[in-house]
Amino acid sequence: MISEHEDPGTLVILANFVSPLAVDITEAAVLRQWAEQAPRKLWLARSGDVLITPVPLSEPFRRYVFHRLGVPERSVTVITVPDTPHLPMAQALAEHDLVEPLRALVTERPTARLLPTALDEASVALAADLRIPVVPYETGVPNPGTMRAVSAMNTKSGFRTTAQSLGLRLPHGQACTGAELGQVTTALLASHRRVVLKTDRSAGGHGLHFVSRGDQPPPSSPPPPESRWVVEEYVEHTRAVSTQGHATATGVEVVYDGEMRMSGGSFAGYCSPLKDLPARSAEELTDWTLALGGQLAAEGYRGPYSLDLVCTQDGTLYALECNVRRTATTTAQAMVSRLTSGGRSVWSTGTVTAIAPMTFDETVGHLSEAGLDFQPGESEGVLLYADRPPDGRSWRYTALAPAHTRLSELEVRLAATLGHEVL
Repeated sequence: MISEHEDPGTLVILANFVSPLAVDITEAAVLRQWAEQAPRKLWLARSGDVLITPVPLSEPFRRYVFHRLGVPERSVTVITVPDTPHLPMAQALAEHDLVEPLRALVTERPTARLLPTALDEASVALAADLRIPVVPYETGVPNPGTMRAVSAMNTKSGFRTTAQSLGLRLPHGQACTGAELGQVTTALLASHRRVVLKTDRSAGGHGLHFVSRGDQPPPSSPPPPESRWVVEEYVEHTRAVSTQGHATATGVEVVYDGEMRMSGGSFAGYCSPLKDLPARSAEELTDWTLALGGQLAAEGYRGPYSLDLVCTQDGTLYALECNVRRTATTTAQAMVSRLTSGGRSVWSTGTVTAIAPMTFDETVGHLSEAGLDFQPGESEGVLLYADRPPDGRSWRYTALAPAHTRLSELEVRLAATLGHEVL
C-alpha cells in the first residue's frame, strides 16, 4: 500500500507522465512512450477514487485489475486526457474542457486529495483551482521553495551539488553548457577511457550518450549553446542498484531497495529486495538514502524519492542521480504490498516479448493455462502490470514469489509460456 491510503479520503490520482519534471516538455516522443505506462496507476485505486490518465484503459484491463483488488468495477471514475504535445497533462485538462467535469467529481467528494505522479507546477495549480490539497502536504500545498528544490533535484547537476554536500561518492564529472560540452568531454577523456554525456534533465536512460577515447565525433549537429549537460566518467560496474525512500514531516525511511535491470543504459526492469550486497555497501546505501531524504524533508518535500547508483566488482557504490517523484517501481511495490496484505514478497518488473501479437484476454489465458496467473489470496504468480501494449507483444509484468530462486523460476516459465524473452 502507499502511505496515502492510510487516510480514508478520496484520491484523485493524476498520472501526469507528461510533465517537464523528468525531461523537457518538448520531448514529445519519449513522453508519449512513458504515457503508455499510465494504466498501471489503476492498481492504486480504491472505491470512490478518480484516475486521470493520458491514455485510455481497456475494459479487459479494468476487469482484470478490479477483480484482483476486490474493487467494484464501476466504483472508480477514469478520465482520459487526449495527447496534447508540449503541454503538461495537468494543464492539458483545460485545453479539452475537462476541468469542470473534474470539479463536479471532487465536489461530490469533499475529502478529495490530489496525488500526482510528478509534483510539477501544473499539478499544484490544478489542485489550487479545484480547491483540494496535494497529498501528503500538511498545509495542503508545497511552498514555492519546495517546488524549486524538487525541480532542481530532478536534474543531474542539481543532484550532484546536493550529493557532494552530503558526502556521497560520485563519478568524476562536471556540469556544463552545450557550448562547453566538447571541451569538457575532451578534458575528461584525457583521464578516463570512457565518459557519459547526460542532458541535465533526463530520466530512464533517455538523454544519455556514451563516448570512448578515440571515438569519432558524431555527425549530428552540436547541441544548443545554452542547453545544460553533465559529463561524468563511466564507472565500470557489475550492478545497478536503487533505493526508495519516503520523506514525511516527522522523519525519513527506506521503504525498499532493489537491482535495476538495464538495457543499453536504459531502465528495463527491477528486482526487489537486493541480495548479496556487501554489508558495508548495504550500510552505506541506507545512510546515503536517509541523508538525501533528510535534505529533501528540510526543503519541505513530502513523499517518495529514489536514489540510483552503480556498484563495482569490489562493492564500491557510486551515486548517479535521484528521482524526486513517483518512479517506475513505486506502483509495483504498492501493488505487491496491497495484494499480499503487506507481506514480504520478492518481486520483479520487466517486459516479456511474446512471439506474436495477442489481445489482453488471450495473454491472461496463456498465463492461466501455465499456472502463472496471480489470483487473490495466492503468494506467487505473474501479473500484467499495464494494459495491452501498442504492438500486442511487449507485455509489462510484475512477478512475485516467496524467495529469489522461486521468482527466477517464474520468470523462466513466463518466457517459455509467451514464446520469447524476458527483459
